[in-house]
Amino acid sequence: MDADVLIIGAGPSGSVAAKMLKQLGHQVVILEKEQFPRFSIGESLLPQCMAFMEAADMLPAVTAEGFQFKNGAAFSRAGKLTEFDFTQKFSPGWGTTFQVPRAHFDKVLADSAEAAGVPIHYQQTILAADFSNPEQASLTSVDANGLHKQWRAKMVLDASGFGRVLPRLLDLETPSSLPPRRALFTHIEDRITVSDYDRNKILIAIHPKFHEIWYWLIPFSNGRSSLGVVTPAGFLDQRSGEPLEVLKDIAFEEPRLAELLTNARFDTPANTIGGYSANVKQLYGQGFALLGNAGEFLDPVFSSGVTIAMKSAALAVPLVDRQLRGEPVNWSIEYERALRKGIEVFRAYVEAWYDGRFQQIIFEENQLASVKAMICSILAGYAWDEENPMTQRSAKKIEAILATYQTA
Repeated sequence: MDADVLIIGAGPSGSVAAKMLKQLGHQVVILEKEQFPRFSIGESLLPQCMAFMEAADMLPAVTAEGFQFKNGAAFSRAGKLTEFDFTQKFSPGWGTTFQVPRAHFDKVLADSAEAAGVPIHYQQTILAADFSNPEQASLTSVDANGLHKQWRAKMVLDASGFGRVLPRLLDLETPSSLPPRRALFTHIEDRITVSDYDRNKILIAIHPKFHEIWYWLIPFSNGRSSLGVVTPAGFLDQRSGEPLEVLKDIAFEEPRLAELLTNARFDTPANTIGGYSANVKQLYGQGFALLGNAGEFLDPVFSSGVTIAMKSAALAVPLVDRQLRGEPVNWSIEYERALRKGIEVFRAYVEAWYDGRFQQIIFEENQLASVKAMICSILAGYAWDEENPMTQRSAKKIEAILATYQTA
């Protein structure tokens, strides 16, 4: 047997899970398709992530890298700006975090796991998976040189992200409840000199004509920023030209972005991704569990992807530990149901964002301080805090708050 646990993918969920399992005394091997560092979106972390990195003893390594400090989120719509300071949230816990170029950040996490004694085999594409033996799981991979290898372990965690290895191989994929959307994005040398711009916050801006189209501007500590726009699936097809020019043109249609990026250098080709929202029939099975985006990805709007990924690792690790020690585990209740609680909270706010209801709440001029603090907790990633009234029956709470503001 090659390991107690095989992990597919060395991204945040895979590296965090690997380091935690290693700390518990288990033999772990990571199989990663790419060669790190490699580009990825999802660059604005949420404070909830800090607790997971802390638990995996990765926070010192991350902090030492000098990533951009982040303490909140700013929103822009029709010339109006509003901010959420994560240190003013309802829930206890971290109120600050970082904004990170993911190529660098993910490698820091992977290197931390590797330094703890977790072997990472890069450029390994998983071709097949066999879970028919209840005592032993099997994966077949091929490397960059075409060499095939079979790997055996007691348990497999799929942390393959958008690669969604086991959902594809085991026919677990099911359509997302969210409409298909498309993102167009790049990195720029931002050259921002506007005096009231706060680099400590992600900027989320809304298109002046189409409220379902929004932008992100994520500043890094090196004078560069990640810039992207998310649109309905067919919107970008109506625009002609090179992707970078299309992105620049759309960005300059939003007044705040046009002001901030007047002197910016658009020096990197734009990339696009679509159909990223995904779901699965189940998050676990005999000999395996799905972590993070391999199981479900909602939408980039509230930067929940890395948080859900790390939360899934934090939930799965103690269950894997118990299972390996021969103790009973109820994966349905202790993992799937527990993880989906927070996912469903995020989902309610994502849906309300795109239909405009949550945007109305965010830009409400007479925002109640208590409600803002509760919303701030969710934006900071604390979607699993059951003490927060806004995480309970979230869709109905959104309706109730909106009705209160409309009648005030």
